Amino acid sequence: MRKLISIALASTVAFSALNADDILKGSGASFPYSVYQKWIKAYNDETGIKVDYIKKGSSKGIKDAQDRAVDFAGTDKPLSPENLKADKLYQFPAVVGAITMGYNLPNVKEIKLSRKAIVAIAAGKVDYWDNKIIAEDNKGVKLPHEKLTFVHRADGSGTTYNFTYYLSKVSGGWAKAYGAKKSLNWPGEQHIGGKTNSGVAALLKQTPYSVGYIDYADAKTNDIAMAMVENKAGKFIKPTLEAFQAGAAKADLDPSKDFYAMIADPDGDDSYPILASTFILVPTEKADMNKKVTAFYEWNYKNGQDIAKSLGFVPLPDSLTEKVRAYWAEKGIK
Repeated sequence: MRKLISIALASTVAFSALNADDILKGSGASFPYSVYQKWIKAYNDETGIKVDYIKKGSSKGIKDAQDRAVDFAGTDKPLSPENLKADKLYQFPAVVGAITMGYNLPNVKEIKLSRKAIVAIAAGKVDYWDNKIIAEDNKGVKLPHEKLTFVHRADGSGTTYNFTYYLSKVSGGWAKAYGAKKSLNWPGEQHIGGKTNSGVAALLKQTPYSVGYIDYADAKTNDIAMAMVENKAGKFIKPTLEAFQAGAAKADLDPSKDFYAMIADPDGDDSYPILASTFILVPTEKADMNKKVTAFYEWNYKNGQDIAKSLGFVPLPDSLTEKVRAYWAEKGIK
């Protein structure tokens, strides 16, 4: 008989037993992939329990959840309560991260990008790096008269959804013309797309004079320069954990709405503006398996904060994880 492993945290929270040879299978969003991989290894080292998470993008993660192809799925685009009910899914947040504007600009160490500059770049309206819309906020920086290439996701992506949601919040013109979408036929002529955030990172590294949206963890891992971005208060903010935390503190994730919320463009002088919460989906009919999934995330909430911070993610505050636990209990999956 295979040995059953049980876990108990100092908080006296009891975890569901899982056979050591069993594997929890997940798929979906690539945005949180780096922190999930670290959590998976640490969880396995401590418990012997195996978790497998494949990064496919949020669209495919949602499809896998709908098809019951995995035990849990990750998405950076939260599903509405109506969609969750139709698909018979539960949803809860895992961690908060940031989307940065990575760039490859030889001989330029630091640049600032205003809200209107980011919108113009995404809309294909900036042909050259020394365009006035960039130059006016970068006095003293020698911007080259070189073609600007915009790098974006080529696959259905929660990162794209959160980025275009941000664009829609800061620009009525963008909201009317394009809106918030997981995939987009990007306007303009000078743009290229990569699959998953790793693909975007690769393109940014190999394409001089490029700029694109990419999660902080992949930008940091690949040593990609990241722009200072103008926030709602008109301040140019460096992408740092402290700035992410300042913005994440403004998030309103409500369990009565299955935590359905977007958190981009928060208030606050110190807040980094392009933030996203990433979510987990589980099927309503698999209570026993769901308890094993929530045991994994309970471990992450309690023990994975330093791991998350080391990668530039913001762990959920205690006030929010208490709401998540109450949600699990209400749904019978704790």
